[in-house]
Amino acid sequence: SDVGSQKERVVTEEEWLQKWEMGNIGFHKEQGHPLLQKYLDVLLNGRSGLRIFFPLCGKAVEMKWLADMGHSVVGVEVSEQAVKDFFSEHSLPYCEEPVPEISGAKMFQSTSGNISLYCCSIYDLSSLIVGKFDGVWDRGALVAVNPCDRQRYANLMINLVEKNSSYLLVTVSYDPNKHKGPPFYVPESEIKSLFG
Repeated sequence: SDVGSQKERVVTEEEWLQKWEMGNIGFHKEQGHPLLQKYLDVLLNGRSGLRIFFPLCGKAVEMKWLADMGHSVVGVEVSEQAVKDFFSEHSLPYCEEPVPEISGAKMFQSTSGNISLYCCSIYDLSSLIVGKFDGVWDRGALVAVNPCDRQRYANLMINLVEKNSSYLLVTVSYDPNKHKGPPFYVPESEIKSLFG
């Protein structure tokens, strides 16, 4: 399971923004992910009213699904279009405000207050800004992060979770020599070394 040519691959923020602008978002799923439904009990662990984090959230439909269950959802996404699309596609009214700690960042919050989406680089976030989370749904974030940034990403995620949190992670398995990514191939051994 050699990571092949992927190790050096870098996808820029501009390239991600362009994918959203061009509608080249094959990674977006219109239906809730079956693995989240299957492992929801693991994420919730018998608890209600959780704070759940969606890294690189896009316009994931699961955010509304979990908010409707009474959880507080926080996401981060670099594309403002994706964030606005999420609210409009679910007919959710929202307000928009700057994030004083992050230059140029905005936070979009549903008027009900249970969905807050930060529009900025994930690496600009910290627990001082967004607090800590009881659960994480990482459906396409780790596999989208540039391989050279994985350790930085994992360190941030570990910093953002409470001690008794649940972290659901979806990865993809394939021959990395046949596909340049993203999604990138992240071997299980690397996941263990990143998250312990």
